[in-house]
Amino acid sequence: MRILITGGAGFLGSHLCERLLGEGHDVICLDNFFTGSKNNIIHLLDNHNFELIRHDITEPILLEVDRIYNLACPASPVHYQYNPVKTVKTSVLGTINMLGIAKRVRARILQASTSEVYGDPNIHPQTEDYWGNVNPIGIRSCYDEGKRVAETLMMDYHRQNKVDIRIIRIFNTYGPRMAENDGRVVSNFILQALKGEDITVYGDGSQTRSFCYVSDLVEGIVRMMECENLTGPVNLGNPAETTILEFAERIIKLTGERSKIIFKPLPPDDPRQRQPDISLAEQKLGWKPVISVEEGLKKTIDYFSALISK
Repeated sequence: MRILITGGAGFLGSHLCERLLGEGHDVICLDNFFTGSKNNIIHLLDNHNFELIRHDITEPILLEVDRIYNLACPASPVHYQYNPVKTVKTSVLGTINMLGIAKRVRARILQASTSEVYGDPNIHPQTEDYWGNVNPIGIRSCYDEGKRVAETLMMDYHRQNKVDIRIIRIFNTYGPRMAENDGRVVSNFILQALKGEDITVYGDGSQTRSFCYVSDLVEGIVRMMECENLTGPVNLGNPAETTILEFAERIIKLTGERSKIIFKPLPPDDPRQRQPDISLAEQKLGWKPVISVEEGLKKTIDYFSALISK
């Protein structure tokens, strides 16, 4: 098939490009390189089935494709809060533009939504039928509400124009090619530990997260795209829950460093809990994570260790 991946030079997108090329598909990687990096896809440029287009999805583009994976959007608070208006435009205008292509050429389109649509959840773990608890005017709302509107657009194009859609809600994901400067827990903690710096925990560290290794997530994404008669949304993530404090201690142990843990005030609207209920993915996709957090962290630590020693 001829497959378009928006945000294809990003952390997640580059792994998806690799996977689909390995299956023999023609892959078009579309990225404006705001958070994506050519380093993530440079090893793919010589593949004759791979095509790179520098483009911002908030601007229209005409392409003939069979599948669209819409991953384009800054996903870490540091990046999506840098230009919040642009973040909203990427989720809203970008999704409209991609849905326009899907409608015109009758392509199937998958929207990479997020666990952030649940906001600071009042139910735990989070199931797909939970409507969420989101602050619509907070500093995170450009991302949270942008993704919620993207889901709305997907469903309305599906109902009104019969567009073949898929929606996934991605929970915290980690692995090689995470950006060093994205401010996420995994990359922050690993880099601080490897550099012998104090590890910064926000709040008292009792807030929880669930971390899924990138290869597991990519497997779930591809299964969802090729699953018939399932629009979603479907949660994709690792249900193994840990407190941030426990996670920091685990990284210190795995890196063999002697970093101390220091505490700073919690940012506004930071969710207290984050754990996916993946019953639907298990039932409909036959999917669940297979890489343990320990194994995944070792691979990620090796990646960052090699990166900072260059």
